[in-house]
Amino acid sequence: MNIVRFIKNWTLPLAMGIGAVVYLVFAFVPALDEASRFFAPICDAIMPLFMFLILFVTFCKVDFRALRPVAWHWWVLLFNFVFVLVCMGLVLGFCLTGDSLVLVEAILMCIISPGATASAVVTQKLGGSLEETTTHTFLSNFVTVMLVPVCFPMLEKGAHMTFLPAFFAILYKVAIVLLLPMLLAFIVKHTPALHRFHMWVISVKDLSYYLWACSLLIVTGTTVKNIVHAETGVTLLIAIALLGLVLCVVQFAVGKFIGHYFHRVVEAGQAMGQKNTAFAIWMAYTFLNPLSSVGPGCYILWQNIINSFEIWQKRKADETR
Repeated sequence: MNIVRFIKNWTLPLAMGIGAVVYLVFAFVPALDEASRFFAPICDAIMPLFMFLILFVTFCKVDFRALRPVAWHWWVLLFNFVFVLVCMGLVLGFCLTGDSLVLVEAILMCIISPGATASAVVTQKLGGSLEETTTHTFLSNFVTVMLVPVCFPMLEKGAHMTFLPAFFAILYKVAIVLLLPMLLAFIVKHTPALHRFHMWVISVKDLSYYLWACSLLIVTGTTVKNIVHAETGVTLLIAIALLGLVLCVVQFAVGKFIGHYFHRVVEAGQAMGQKNTAFAIWMAYTFLNPLSSVGPGCYILWQNIINSFEIWQKRKADETR
C-alpha cells in the first residue's frame, strides 16, 4: 500500500523520470535498436490519442452551460499577447539570426502556445473552477490560431508560409485535438442511451489525470530525444533550458498576480503558466527551426515540476484539516 500511495502522490515526477530513462535505454543499448525503430512510430501515433482522451474525459465532467468568458480571461490573454509582441520586437528590432534567433524562437514557442489541454485537470485537483479553465483553453487556442500565421513568416523567411494555408493547417490541428472530443463528450452527456457509459467515465477517479501522466511519459521521452540529437552546442541548449525555466516561473507568477484581483489565483495561474507544449513542439517542427522545439520540450519539464509542487502543497493542506 505504501508503494501505491507513493505512486499516486508522485505520479508526474515518476512519469517524467520513466520517460527519460526509457528513451535513454532504447537509444544507447545497441541490442534494442530494432525495438526502438518499432516503437517510435507507435509513440508518435498514440500521443494525439492521449490528448484526445484527456479532453474527452474532462469535457464529460464539464457543465457546458457554464462555459462563458470572464474578466480574468481577457487579462491573461492580454499579457500573453504583450509577451509575444516583446519576442517579435526583439527579432525584428535587432534583426536576429543564427543561434540568437533560435533562442528567441524557442522562448516564443513557450509563450504563443495555447493553454494546455491538461490545465483543467490540474486546476480541478487544486480545487479551482473546471469550467473557467476550460473556457480559457478554448480562447487561447483561437488566439494562437490567429497569431501564428502572422508571426511565423516574419521569423523564418524561408518557410514559404502564407496566411491562409498556415491558418487552416493550425485550425485543423486545433479542431481535431480540441473541438472533436468536446463534441463527442457533449453527445455522450446528453444522449439517454449513453447515460450509463457517461456515468462510468465520470465515476473513475482521476482518470484524466492518469491519462495525462501517460502522455507526459511519452512527451518527456521525446524531449530527451530532441536534446540528445540537437545539432548545436551545449551552451545554446543550456541557455534555452534556463530561459525556459525563468519564463515558466514568470508566466505562473503573472497569472497568479492577475487571478489575485478576481479571486481566481489557481485558475489564472494554470491558464497563464501551463502550456500545450506538445502542440508547440509540432508547430516548431512544422514552421520554424526544428531546434526551437527544445524550448517547449524543456518547458514541459519545468511546468510539471511546478504542477507537482502545487499538488503536493494542496495534498498537505488537505491532510492538516
